[in-house]
Amino acid sequence: MSLYAIIRLRGRVDVPPNVKYTLRLLRLHKKFHCVLYPSTLPGIDGMLHVVKDWVTWGEIDYDTLVELLYKRGRIPGNKPLTDDYVEKVLGISGGIKELAKKLLQGEIMLHKLEDKIKPVFRLHPPRGGFKGSIKKPYGDGGELGYRGPAINELIKRML
Repeated sequence: MSLYAIIRLRGRVDVPPNVKYTLRLLRLHKKFHCVLYPSTLPGIDGMLHVVKDWVTWGEIDYDTLVELLYKRGRIPGNKPLTDDYVEKVLGISGGIKELAKKLLQGEIMLHKLEDKIKPVFRLHPPRGGFKGSIKKPYGDGGELGYRGPAINELIKRML
């Protein structure tokens, strides 16, 4: 069981209707927004195939997930996610680190906690810029599409 981090890299101009609809289903409304979905979710692979020319994705690891939740996690009212909030509202003792473990094991799905934690993380553009073109696939020296564990390095540059 792994957790996909999906980041939208391209903007909102000239997007075909089917891609726009799929991005909306994934909650990727703006450039540099990131969402987390389990790789076992039915239909996620098909959705990623449709939007592969607008997003990049890969498996997020524990350390990067904890850092993402601490730095960019938000609760309703646009307040930062804290250990106290996780323990009180979600009832998870151990705070954000325990929440990250449960997310990676698939016990909790972030998109189902929408009323308690915002499922979208708003990131900065990457420090040092992109290494390749945002119009080419990752395998061809670009930035788009599946990149596996290399997504962690990109997320750390975008925090």
